[in-house]
Amino acid sequence: MKHSVKAIAAVASAAMLIPLAACGSSSNTSSNTATTNKDDISGNITVWGWGEGMDELVKGFEKAYPNVKVKYSSTGTASDTATALQNAVAAGNGIPDVCMLQGTDVAQFAIGNSIDDLSAYGADKLADEYSAGAWGKLQINDKPYGMPIDSGPMVFFYNKAIFEKAGITEAPKTWDEYYEDAKKIHALGDEYYITNNSGNTDSYSEFNAMLWQAGANPVTVDGENLTIDFTDKNADKAIELQQKLIDEGLVNTSIGNWTDDWNRSLNDGTTASLAIGAWMPINLENGAPDQKGNWVAAPMPQWDADNPVGAEDGGSALTIPTKGDNNNKAAAWAFVNYETHGDGAQIMADTGTFPALKKILESDDFQNKTDDYFGGQQVNKVLSEAADLDVTAYTFLPFSAHAQAVYGDYIAPAYQGKTTLKDALASYQKALVEYGTNQGYTVNK
Repeated sequence: MKHSVKAIAAVASAAMLIPLAACGSSSNTSSNTATTNKDDISGNITVWGWGEGMDELVKGFEKAYPNVKVKYSSTGTASDTATALQNAVAAGNGIPDVCMLQGTDVAQFAIGNSIDDLSAYGADKLADEYSAGAWGKLQINDKPYGMPIDSGPMVFFYNKAIFEKAGITEAPKTWDEYYEDAKKIHALGDEYYITNNSGNTDSYSEFNAMLWQAGANPVTVDGENLTIDFTDKNADKAIELQQKLIDEGLVNTSIGNWTDDWNRSLNDGTTASLAIGAWMPINLENGAPDQKGNWVAAPMPQWDADNPVGAEDGGSALTIPTKGDNNNKAAAWAFVNYETHGDGAQIMADTGTFPALKKILESDDFQNKTDDYFGGQQVNKVLSEAADLDVTAYTFLPFSAHAQAVYGDYIAPAYQGKTTLKDALASYQKALVEYGTNQGYTVNK
């Protein structure tokens, strides 16, 4: 959901994660639970989640399914929710029937056999109805373990007034052009930067998205076997660009995302662009009100302009825990289907989440909407095109919450000039290998 990057940033490094050795039994679902016929479905379910729109969604669902009663619990942030589910699964009770998860957290629970393979409900037949990036990151061993609520395709937002002041008339189409633009913007004055990046925990999601768009796939999971490798050639080109920006002082390394200083720099124009998820517009409107009319949405710069590819930054999903307390699988799937594929998907889109469902993304009402903050631009059209790009395979760690929690400890020093990004990533990789081994995986590097 929107603000999703900020939400996962709050994860505590001490949060309990489910060791591989403590994995539960496999899914006990069966194909006869896949019905969404409201006359056949009744009983109670408990739903955990967070963010705007959920109360309206529950009301809509209960109206559509009058024989089902939903107990909805707002569980705080994405990280709070993942931690609460971890604790409930470990305890063996208090487990919800439906649980919202950050897309990057789904793998952990899928591999731990704590959530159902949704193929049992027919979800595997719905792939073509969602944007590729939103759908792809929820596939574990080619099986869907979550249904996308929203998505975060990477988009380039830039301050047109600052770019024009620097003599730049259009958004960069390639990362080479981006680098040249960075030099021109910084030439406006020491306070001006094309973007910010402090390498702290809050930049973990964008780090993964940059590697993803570059064609890297540093993580491979095969049962209990796990490979972590940040050194392939596709990762190298993204890392080398970041290192060049750092070395030449072209990125503001003193400002982290979601801070007061970040909003101030966006509001006064000294941070001139962001490569970030499509959920960003509302955050710009709230955080940089003085720049109304100056910000523009554009496609992401590409490594190969003739073969554009996308990547995801954020996004959430609904999952069905395997041992939900009510064990009401039919009603649980009806709720998941309603929110992500039925009328509830429009309710969520209307409350500000960026949709993953193609029928909304491709609708005239969505695409033709203009935005005064963006100078009357049809922003959704740009965002929808980003969601429609091809994406390469990308796997998240089955302990992504932990990986984010310690990311800044290893990577921030590189942005402060105390080490190189390559050396920082080597240390980070070593720490993740050790952690994965302690969790019961056989880890290669």
